[in-house]
Amino acid sequence: MTNTLPNYINNTWVKSKATEYADVINPATAEVIAQVPLSPSDEVNQAVLTAEQAWIEWRQTPPSDRVQHLFTLKNLLEENLDDLAQTITFECGKTLEESKGELRRAIENVEVACGIPTLMQGYNLEDIASGIDEIMIRQPVGVCAAITPFNFPAMIVAWFLPYAVACGNTYIVKPSEKVPLTMKKLFELFEQAGFPAGVINLVHGGRETAEAILNHPGIKAISFVGSTNVAKHVYALATANGKRAQCQGGAKNPIIILPDADIETASKIIADSAFGCAGQRCLAASLAITVGDSQKDFTEAIVSQANSRVVGFGLDDGVQMGPVITHASKDRIENLILSGLNENSELLVDGRNTKISNYENGSFVKPTILQNLKLDGTIIHTEIFGPVLGMVHMDTVDDAIDFVNSGRYGNMACLFTNSGAAARKFRYEAQVGNIGINLGVAAPMAFFPFSGWRDSFFGDMHGQGKDAVEFFTQKKVVAERWFRNWSRKF
Repeated sequence: MTNTLPNYINNTWVKSKATEYADVINPATAEVIAQVPLSPSDEVNQAVLTAEQAWIEWRQTPPSDRVQHLFTLKNLLEENLDDLAQTITFECGKTLEESKGELRRAIENVEVACGIPTLMQGYNLEDIASGIDEIMIRQPVGVCAAITPFNFPAMIVAWFLPYAVACGNTYIVKPSEKVPLTMKKLFELFEQAGFPAGVINLVHGGRETAEAILNHPGIKAISFVGSTNVAKHVYALATANGKRAQCQGGAKNPIIILPDADIETASKIIADSAFGCAGQRCLAASLAITVGDSQKDFTEAIVSQANSRVVGFGLDDGVQMGPVITHASKDRIENLILSGLNENSELLVDGRNTKISNYENGSFVKPTILQNLKLDGTIIHTEIFGPVLGMVHMDTVDDAIDFVNSGRYGNMACLFTNSGAAARKFRYEAQVGNIGINLGVAAPMAFFPFSGWRDSFFGDMHGQGKDAVEFFTQKKVVAERWFRNWSRKF
């Protein structure tokens, strides 16, 4: 019998009254492993009312007491890491090691959020005028919500939720309907961590559920990660409804290889970036730009890396890359590869029409490399979100940086070089939010913001670290004076 997932509202597992359900599918086998309710708007309203009531007492709980639940949660995550990782692999498709790495990043955010008694502090100044003192304090904003994507079922919610609740907010999560099992297990751990009733709530669903969250007047702040088109819509609707919003969009991440780079090492790192998680991550390398004499050696090296990558079910030994999330994604990726060929790109490695022994029904696309993409074409500017690496060649690093800055996205760009001067020039001039020098995935640690510029991010404050604290608190400035003899004079 297929497992039907409940919502979690007011510390109670609640069967949804939804009339529609979506199948949760193992992308490696195409087997239905669960059904998730597409919860109606009244269930969102129930969660909001519960969270509003819980917020009254939760915001008055001392920060040092609030983070005790996070300390407990951190230990629970460590103890259950293997089980959670297997669940991620079953429903998302990535390898077991990739799933464990995702969880490690989630745990790091919980650890950083445990520092809220320090991170949330304001500041003060005595005698701003004679006998008058001024202080700035941070207070929680209220009920907050996250709408999260399929590609990191455990990590992305940790960019937001730990900071939000530690700051005294209450929270609602709507996970992707493609990967709800991981979130259910996370909420079982939240329950064990002892959060008071109504502080953290889970509502499954699809578009209607998300729209209800965006339109509900009781929700004060929205965190979203997804494609750029949807991020724009979420940001526009949320802000039109008077909410704070931080919306991470898509990416087309270029990596520049200079002639003085260690080509062998660079090719391995770039292959890991381009083909890790089957290319389904917003920091995946999607375009390699060779400069000067690096072209021949790098091309040979990256082709070798792509051809040797072992593709299969993420729980099997030796597998380096799993499937993409759905058959629809596989079809979309293969159609985009064809679009590249129609623009006269050269197909160096073809990962289409892949069948894996014992997993013939899986959504597999092997690593693919397209060379000589047209600079004025479509495919060079399109986020493929799959294991496809495009390649172009440019004469100088200035040409490469100009190209990086000409795109619509600004999530990540990386440079491989042994020149400190070239690295500093690139770091200074590249118009993107996350920079990597001799790195393939410039993922910020939890105590730094997960940045993004231009069409890769809509909002002001990013997830993680101090930015998260700013987003989930509002500043109140108080001026005080206490005189024995009152006066109107400053």
